[in-house]
Amino acid sequence: MKKTILLILLSMGVLSLYAQSRLQRQGTTMQLRIDGQPMLILGGELSNSAATCVADIDSVMPRMARLGLNTVLVPAQWDLTEPEEGHFDFTLIDRTIDRARENGLKVVFLWFGAWKNSMSCYAPLWFKKDTKRFPRAMTRQGKPLEIASAFSENVFQADHRAFKALMEHIARVDAGHTVIMMQVENEIGMLEDARDHSPEAERLFRGQVPQELVTYLKSHQKTLHSSMRERFSGKNGTWTEVFGDDIYTDEIFMAYYYAKYVERLAQTARQVYDMPLYVNAAMNSRGRQPGEYPSAGPLAHLKDVWHCAAPSIDILAPDIYDTGFKGWAAQYALPDNPLFIPESRCCENSGVRALYAIGEHQAIGFSPFAIDQAPESDTHHITSSYDLLRQMMPVIVRHQGKGTMHGVLFDQEDKETLINDGDLTLTCRHNFTLPWDPRATDGSTWPEGGALIIRQAPDDYLIAGNGVVVVFQTATEKAQSEQKTLGEDGFVDAGQSSHPSPLTPHLFKGKRIGIGYVDEVTIDAQGQLQYLRRENGDQDHQGRHARISVGDYKILHVKLYEY
Repeated sequence: MKKTILLILLSMGVLSLYAQSRLQRQGTTMQLRIDGQPMLILGGELSNSAATCVADIDSVMPRMARLGLNTVLVPAQWDLTEPEEGHFDFTLIDRTIDRARENGLKVVFLWFGAWKNSMSCYAPLWFKKDTKRFPRAMTRQGKPLEIASAFSENVFQADHRAFKALMEHIARVDAGHTVIMMQVENEIGMLEDARDHSPEAERLFRGQVPQELVTYLKSHQKTLHSSMRERFSGKNGTWTEVFGDDIYTDEIFMAYYYAKYVERLAQTARQVYDMPLYVNAAMNSRGRQPGEYPSAGPLAHLKDVWHCAAPSIDILAPDIYDTGFKGWAAQYALPDNPLFIPESRCCENSGVRALYAIGEHQAIGFSPFAIDQAPESDTHHITSSYDLLRQMMPVIVRHQGKGTMHGVLFDQEDKETLINDGDLTLTCRHNFTLPWDPRATDGSTWPEGGALIIRQAPDDYLIAGNGVVVVFQTATEKAQSEQKTLGEDGFVDAGQSSHPSPLTPHLFKGKRIGIGYVDEVTIDAQGQLQYLRRENGDQDHQGRHARISVGDYKILHVKLYEY
């Protein structure tokens, strides 16, 4: 009898099912685990229309596998899922799962429901046309927008019904656990105005700030974002009384209700087919104000509002297209928010950015956008970087969250990073800081260089990257080091004396670190190093550093000694 009830519940899609993917803490970070094994998402997001017909899905999945991805981020579009109200078609979802599985790929579905890039462009036509039942957000001047109102229960129920049907369907057909994460909506945010001014929104804005939010902010004072700490009055009252009377209070208000909406969807996902859930954010860049960028989305300065109102969401994820990649990543790599980059500009720098994000911020994954449309000159860098990361994965997942892994990223302006690693100082620079390559001084823009660096033991390092040079020194040696420009032969350049000034004599104190050897290696599936070649001569500048030239993606094994 119990077995019969179980089968009935499964067929109805109402039993709470648990996908074999979850986030689990290791040390100071979170790991994504699939069927109990840690995994890095070496991803790529398809362009919006790349999976809107069966033929395109059949074509794109093998290509993504050949590029070296292990995960594809694929839109699941409401208008194609429910073209007629109450009638669902999961043909494209099934085809995506089947073709991904056949090609050894995992899938992250992106729910393009009520909102995609702020707008309601992927809502079905029957929804769009019925503005009385499904009202629009409005500007301060009363202009209706192509944005469904988050304050309408009818909007939510229609969106929720479709999302629930999708989750139930995936739970039924995904026996192989191909689907490993879900994105709830896409780049939520208000445009043209900082918040919705429809009648229900106005009524709520004139009322009291929900006690839930006030209590949360009070109890998390020490971890609040600096901008929230400055604005929050710490008292009860209306939105303007608690946060001030300006456009940023409008944004906080809107963020709370967007997050409450998303939380209701997330709770349903948890009940139907529990897996990691995230929301993605379009960045508030280039000096724009709320409404000029998608206001109230899961932005870093609004993280406290989103964590309060949408606790079932695991990750607030940045979509990074602007310059300053390191700064954007750092805003989201927080103790209360693991880093996942679901969208980034697909370009020649994507490869080293993936290495940096995983090395420096223990990111669970990286994904360039529209990788299916990118030229080979760009995807080559993704493929090369992902090849290193795939080899390194058994080593990386052992070191995540343990303070033994670092990432570096350089460009023409930001050329050097110091890593203080126990008793050692690692001086890491862009490889073009060595002026031997004519590309360093020919006037062209430097491609970014970067690496993932792992300390396996006090005298044992792995460096995986492209366009990087690393000098190893003891702390006392670094403090006493003199900067000289050496030629490629290791001799001092003409005009630079190699002798200390007689007016400032000093004796060297302490010990130095030498390079025993630098080996180029590969790494097998068990995480064991496989020797390729030794680079102990010109390649390591006669023991002065370890380096990987621009354009070369390598893994170096560096063994040190003290003298």
